[in-house]
Amino acid sequence: MFERFSSGYYLGELYVEPHDGERAVIRRADHEHVNEQLYADGEGVERLDAPLVMKVGGGHIPVGGDDDVPSGTLAVPHEIADESLPDRRNVLLADADRAETLLRWEGWEPHVNA
Repeated sequence: MFERFSSGYYLGELYVEPHDGERAVIRRADHEHVNEQLYADGEGVERLDAPLVMKVGGGHIPVGGDDDVPSGTLAVPHEIADESLPDRRNVLLADADRAETLLRWEGWEPHVNA
């Protein structure tokens, strides 16, 4: 789904569409798979529900998992969707270190058990 793009990002192509939810989401199984493959360090118990951080257009957004989203789709809240959606888009996925930094700026603690 994603390939290494730079030292801080992976690149993938997703169908991006607006939805009525309050946060951006991808299919839960895809979310867990990407989380496990790209964010887990292999040491101990890993959180597979930690938000992914994607860059769509000019901004970073935390992305959760949802069973109601089709595989290969990123559903974004209407308030951050633009008039060109729905559309296939290149999406940057922050690697684990960059994602942790971006999430901390927003007040999320990645290593705290929920």
